Amino acid sequence: MRYAIRNTALAAILLAATTPAAAQQPIAVRPTIDTAYTRAIAAGYKAAMLCSSVFNAGRNEAQIERDELRGIYPDYAAIVPTLAATVDRRRAVVTVAWSSNLPPRRAEWSRGKGCTTMPIGAFPPPVVNSFRTPPSPAPADPRPWPMGDGGIVPRPAPALGEAVARAFDRSTYGRGSETVGVVILRDGRIVAERYREGFGPFVSNRTWSVAKSIAGMAIGAAQAERRIDVAARVRIPEWGAWPRDPRVALTTDQLLRMSSGLHSATAGNRTDAVYFGGTAVTEETTGWPLEAQPGTRFRYANNDILLAVRGLRASMNDDRAYAALMPSFFARLGMTHSVAETDWRGNYILSSQVWSTARDLARFGLFMAQDGVWQGQRILPAGWMAQSIRPVGPQPEGREGYGRTLWLFGPQQGLPAGSYAAQGNRGQYVMVIPSHRLVIVRRGEDGGAARFEIARFAADVMRDAAGRR
Repeated sequence: MRYAIRNTALAAILLAATTPAAAQQPIAVRPTIDTAYTRAIAAGYKAAMLCSSVFNAGRNEAQIERDELRGIYPDYAAIVPTLAATVDRRRAVVTVAWSSNLPPRRAEWSRGKGCTTMPIGAFPPPVVNSFRTPPSPAPADPRPWPMGDGGIVPRPAPALGEAVARAFDRSTYGRGSETVGVVILRDGRIVAERYREGFGPFVSNRTWSVAKSIAGMAIGAAQAERRIDVAARVRIPEWGAWPRDPRVALTTDQLLRMSSGLHSATAGNRTDAVYFGGTAVTEETTGWPLEAQPGTRFRYANNDILLAVRGLRASMNDDRAYAALMPSFFARLGMTHSVAETDWRGNYILSSQVWSTARDLARFGLFMAQDGVWQGQRILPAGWMAQSIRPVGPQPEGREGYGRTLWLFGPQQGLPAGSYAAQGNRGQYVMVIPSHRLVIVRRGEDGGAARFEIARFAADVMRDAAGRR
């Protein structure tokens, strides 16, 4: 932060929100009070996670209770286990009871879109899905890697295998950390891959804030197609109706760099009303005022990315093309086990709500490492990646820098200059080390205060990979 903070407790919260930990773990800034609204959000959390874990990932309720619903936000941790959930596999719907006089919270799955959380108080529609066979994740893609899963045979590498094994031991890189998947690429090939029981190459989990980096690259692809200009003022229809609204001067680039100057309910990454409350992006994110001059302050915030993607929808001015945006982006990269979810009004929740596999995220990392070129085709504009890993404008207070939706690493973290990462809550990482031609994906279900030390793990992988014969 670039201004004085007198309250030391508040200062600690705000500082945490400007470091990569803000992309990894919840920030507890509210007391745990069992109010009706808190119960409604807790029920929405359970409905959303059950729905996506069952129908996107193919996991069962016992596994989800053990992993995805363990170590969650402290606001809801004591409430979620007390709420009764019903999983209707034939209709691909999850409901969670929470009130004696309002209907259950509801999350509905649809093909290619994942799960959508309905608003609090919403009654079920008269017509819903009806499947003869419950939906399940897509099988292996027979095309050769990297477009598909054919021909993947990681070479035996004892030294590299040791580093990967340590990532799963719950102590070496962070006490209590829970690694569920690791994929390592060198020169574009998978050289190491391992999963914890209950996960695998075709089992997705939520990317959390890795989705922000995916949003950044999707917007880059849209710029290459001249659907948006990130240097121009962002188009937010809810702002543009008022010509004297000072927020209309904001650019998409400032939003992608977390330098909007906008206020938000909490420092950091809590947008529970959108993620679990069924509040639409256009209802929640467009109402916050400026509290700093745009481009002068770094503040990590989900709202900035949600607004950037809202601006893309307005710039495209074609809801059918917008709905196809993410399925098309994933298909171009062979990310056939990834899905980007939306709110009930069709807005992508691209600050967090993407479900993907370790292999698909390895493809995404390789795409960035190749400067936005995939299978010989340029998808990102020339220079987009160079700008995305430049620390332009205000920076976090921590050691890591921030570019355009990417965290920046270097010698201070024991890594070569020019290293960068997409990362998210509960230990999701896509680390790219261009100088060593490495892409390192670590998927986690880290709960509570657990942290996975990605920089130390990446440094060990880098050393061990360099020693391969």
